[in-house]
Amino acid sequence: MPIDAFSHVSTWVFDLDNTLYPPEARLFDLIEVRMTDWVMQTLKVDRSEADRLRSHYWHTHGTTLAGLMREHDVDPEPYLVDVHDISMDSLTPDPVLATRIRALPGRRIVYTNGCAPYAERVLAARGLSGLFDAVYGVEHAGFLPKPERGAFDAIFAQDKLTPDTAAMFEDDARNLAVPHDLGMRTVHVAPTRADAPHVQFHTDDLSSFLQQLVK
Repeated sequence: MPIDAFSHVSTWVFDLDNTLYPPEARLFDLIEVRMTDWVMQTLKVDRSEADRLRSHYWHTHGTTLAGLMREHDVDPEPYLVDVHDISMDSLTPDPVLATRIRALPGRRIVYTNGCAPYAERVLAARGLSGLFDAVYGVEHAGFLPKPERGAFDAIFAQDKLTPDTAAMFEDDARNLAVPHDLGMRTVHVAPTRADAPHVQFHTDDLSSFLQQLVK
């Protein structure tokens, strides 16, 4: 990897779920169960229909919440509190990752489609609290989700981020399209690389990737 490809970067943007912790933790699986239960209870449908609707919402609107808001006028705040009320027992502190994130020059921020209070709980469980200059949740984007351009515009405006001196780390390749178009370095953090022009770099090990940047 050409390290100098990141030499200009002064703002480091990290997604949360399956990015700042390994997918093996299966944390998001717990959230998905609660999302499906919420759809079942709110829309009075069975589990198979709730799963179908959630797939439809994800493909059409980007997230389950966005679909519920746009198609059913659901209040987002109770939903976010409920679906993120999960145990953090599957997460463990990662002091090596913490050291490597701390060594990155410039600003470090978290931007998630979850809510900020949930993000703070995850960071605490991973031993990453206090490393980031800001933590942004979907509520900071007016409940617009990634991958929508308006969501990124809202967050980056609040952060006063300059895209052409920033990099984004994200497990969902869809969410790297807008950052790439804005001129950011894009890093796909996932077991398998996505074959897409907006994915500039790929890693299945965030900590090892960052080690190459902070030597």
